[in-house]
Amino acid sequence: MKQFKYTILLAFCFSMQIQAQNQTTLVSHYKAFYAQMQQQGDIQGVINAMTHLVLLEPNVKRKDTLAALYMNEGKYVQALNLIGVELLDTDTNLATEVKAVSLKSLNEPKRAIEHYEALYKQKRTVSLAYELADLKIQTDDLTGASLNITYGIANATTDMMKPYYEVQTPYQVPVLAGFMYLKAIAKFRENPETNHDVSISILNEALQLAPNFNMANLAIDAIRAQKEAKTTK
Repeated sequence: MKQFKYTILLAFCFSMQIQAQNQTTLVSHYKAFYAQMQQQGDIQGVINAMTHLVLLEPNVKRKDTLAALYMNEGKYVQALNLIGVELLDTDTNLATEVKAVSLKSLNEPKRAIEHYEALYKQKRTVSLAYELADLKIQTDDLTGASLNITYGIANATTDMMKPYYEVQTPYQVPVLAGFMYLKAIAKFRENPETNHDVSISILNEALQLAPNFNMANLAIDAIRAQKEAKTTK
């Protein structure tokens, strides 16, 4: 009986050793596959390889990397399904950024703000100030937006650019012009009945910095149209 138990134990240990070897082989395979897909620029292949690595040898870095890959491909739901939407103390900066960008892209500004605020508390940057100001205007937190706009205007340098995508061909303007645009929109939202002219004046300042700023021109047209509609009533 003892001999039988000893034989079973040996068989079990041998089986576990084989499984461990097989897993090690698979991990090595998918690491090589991941590197090869990166070399070929095959993003879906990279995602597939990282998914297998997360399953075989899960860790925070791999999970966050996979979420970032999904985010970069515009697969925001998949990214959030992987790492969640809540703001956690254990989140890495990468996870927080993925949550912020993904929630913003899915038109969840209030939920996105808390993640952007977490990043902003760790390191204030002009780009984060812009994102926060934009989102706060959308959620009618005009006081909060004003603070971010003030910081952005004070700290923007001439070489900082902001891309816009509302037209078929994306373009860039100085980020300072972008903050002037946000300042004008916030001013108008503050009182749409009386702040037409002052908002247009701020937008014209933005256009002096960036004559190609299509968003500013669109905003001027919209505000003028609203003013004319109001005066003809």
